[in-house]
Amino acid sequence: MSNEAWLNKVNWSAEGLVPAIAQDAESGDILMVAWMNREALKLTVQHGEAVYWSRSRKKLWHKGEESGHTQKVKEIRLDCDEDVVLLKIDQVGGIACHTGRRSCFFQRLENSEWVTVDPVLKDPHEIYKK
Repeated sequence: MSNEAWLNKVNWSAEGLVPAIAQDAESGDILMVAWMNREALKLTVQHGEAVYWSRSRKKLWHKGEESGHTQKVKEIRLDCDEDVVLLKIDQVGGIACHTGRRSCFFQRLENSEWVTVDPVLKDPHEIYKK
């Protein structure tokens, strides 16, 4: 396979994106889901840290560039339909969510209501000082 042929194997959306799941390499917990374009995936591989595409800001973002909570990539997998990327990562600082929680999946459906079940580990105002 040529240097970038592996990128062509990914079944990119019409917008040139693929969903990326960040999973704790040790515990198996799903920490977050984000989007990647070709450049983000390429940079992730080159640097060994997660880089995503922000659909709202229309730009690349290196996870942890503001918070310091980078994601060290241990392994990258592609699903059977080749349209979802799984990043097995070590979450630096133990916080993946911009709300200051370990995981973005902190709400659980209980009796037809979403209940917050995971604590804030660090106040987001302390993390993002802008």
